[in-house]
Parts: sequence; structure tokens; C-alpha cells
Amino acid sequence: MWIFNPSPASPRVLSVLRIVAGLLFFLSGTMKLFGFPEAATPMPPVPLWSEMGIAGILETFGGLAILLGGLTRPIAFVLSGEMAVAYFQAHAPRSFFPTVNEGVPAVLYCFLFLYLAFAGAGEWSLDALIARRRSQRHSEPLSNRLAAAR
Repeated sequence: MWIFNPSPASPRVLSVLRIVAGLLFFLSGTMKLFGFPEAATPMPPVPLWSEMGIAGILETFGGLAILLGGLTRPIAFVLSGEMAVAYFQAHAPRSFFPTVNEGVPAVLYCFLFLYLAFAGAGEWSLDALIARRRSQRHSEPLSNRLAAAR
């Protein structure tokens, strides 16, 4: 039955999930660092080496890496940790419940990035492209590789 077997589209849908999450996270970082896109309530410029500035750097460059699918597993692990810290520092002190303390996005990003740290980037990613090229290079005969090196 189809409900018990993984879909053949799973690697591509994983890629779509990663791309959307990476784009949204990237935009969250650019909003902190550059004020773009402009927030509903304008934010003052964030000092680069403050906690919020470092979060902006992680979100901008980590989000871009997730969007492209490069070094997905280690970067997703770091971003998962960032979101856990953000939740417990900024949201949890206000209430136990994420729906009350406005921490739902932090919790969702935390567990989404933790999932990506284990699942990988999916079929449409730089990680998959590099793996395919390595596989092709190692599967061709040694004589062909030596001839190409000359």
C-alpha cells in the first residue's frame, strides 16, 4: 500500500522544504542586518557583534547555505542550536507555551533544522551534486583518470 511505502518524490520534496526554509531564514537574517525586507515595526540597526548581530549573520549566511544545499548537515545542526538558544533566551521566560510566548517559529525552525541535519539536503542541492560528481569520478576506470590527468 502507498501509505506504508516512501514516495519516490521524497528526495525532491525534501529539497523543496529545505529551499523554502532556507529562503525564509535568509530573509530573517537580512532583515536583522540590512533592514530588508522592512519589518512591520521597523527595527533599529543591529550592532554586528551583538547577540542579535551574530544571529543575523548566522541566519543570513546559514540560510543561504541551506537554500543552496551546501554543507547542509553541519550548518543545519548549528542553526538548530541557534534556534533552541533563541527560544530559551527570548521566548520561554515569558511563558511555558510557545503559542503564548510567540516562540512557535523558533521551535519549528529548531526541529526543521535538526531534521535536515539528519536527513540531508535532498536531491536538488549542492551536496547532492558534489556527491554525484565524486561517485562518477570514482566509478570510472583508473586508466581513464590517469589519461585525463596528463
